[in-house]
Amino acid sequence: IKGLKVGYNRVFGYYIEITKANLSLVKDEFNYTRKQSLSNAERFVTPELKEMESKLLSAQDKMVKLEYVLFTQIRDYIKKDVHTLQDVAKVIARIDVYQSLAMISSENSYVRPIFNQSKTFNVVDGRHGVIEQVMAQGSYVSNDVMIDNNYPVLLITGPNMGGKSTYMRQIALIALMGQIGCFVPCSEANIPIFDQIFTRIGASDDLISGQSTFMVEMLEANNALRYATENSLIIFDEIGRGTATFDGMAIAQAMIEYIATSIKCITLFSTHYHELTFLEEKDLGIKNVHASASIENDDLVFLYRIKSGRSNKSYGVNVAKLAKLPDAVLNRANVLLEALEENNIEHHLSNDTLKQAPAASMGVVEKYLDNIDPMALSPIDALSTLIELKKLNESR
Repeated sequence: IKGLKVGYNRVFGYYIEITKANLSLVKDEFNYTRKQSLSNAERFVTPELKEMESKLLSAQDKMVKLEYVLFTQIRDYIKKDVHTLQDVAKVIARIDVYQSLAMISSENSYVRPIFNQSKTFNVVDGRHGVIEQVMAQGSYVSNDVMIDNNYPVLLITGPNMGGKSTYMRQIALIALMGQIGCFVPCSEANIPIFDQIFTRIGASDDLISGQSTFMVEMLEANNALRYATENSLIIFDEIGRGTATFDGMAIAQAMIEYIATSIKCITLFSTHYHELTFLEEKDLGIKNVHASASIENDDLVFLYRIKSGRSNKSYGVNVAKLAKLPDAVLNRANVLLEALEENNIEHHLSNDTLKQAPAASMGVVEKYLDNIDPMALSPIDALSTLIELKKLNESR
């Protein structure tokens, strides 16, 4: 029968399809049973075809069952040696980590760091191990880092794209790499051991939870301010930029003063509020450094060098020019900038005396919580304590 074919679908299973032009060739002795009629063909089944269909469809189930039987046999066979296998896997994993650290250290000329107990962070020709890999050979500009116990807080100013964030990240990366047992990307490193690293870098929001970019920034900063110790490392990048200028400046100044006077840990605090650089004069342990840049033929040139001292400008309009904003916008921005700079905000800030906010008195609930050891409470005791706390809170 010309045009006869065997097909399959999920509804009817396997079938024999014959075009209507050839239906006259189907004989009774074929034992064809009509299953479906189409516009130009008829579909049939036969006992033999149904038997083959049953074998084909059951083969998958049999394969899965056989696979599981073999799996359980292997599982039972290795059960007696499972602890040995796990121990071997841990050793291989540790060797893999050490081999990887050794390989990147050798390939990229990393050096072994020296650790100290004096809260001194000195790095010569420090580099960012990731960024230098994606740049042309020899184009990365290395920077020295010199932080001592007398000035543990660096206030970093300078233009956008000038290298401030990279500088801070490479310090955190060198500290982290050194403490996991890896050589570090620099020529020489003498660094302390940190108990924690806190960062507030980048701009992101959490819209699902209803948290703005600024709220996320404040929450992350709060985590550092509450839990950092004098042996921690804090990296704050442009705190306060998500709100009004004066609000942001006030928050940034309050934070850096709190870190310098209360926490006293090594901190890198970058900001475009260069008015805050007067804090170096307050003898709080704050030191000014800046990402250097120069103006050549009215064009901004980034030097990517971190140097001592303050930056008097953020070069925002110059960076806007690099982004090729319309000339009318840039000209108007320069006029407005000159007008704003006449109101010397820095003068007013520097004349303000440093005042500590009064400590909040401890309430009834706080005192109750202060006397509780959570790890010593049973589930019933914890529930009772929670009920009592709720009562105390409602009675306030």
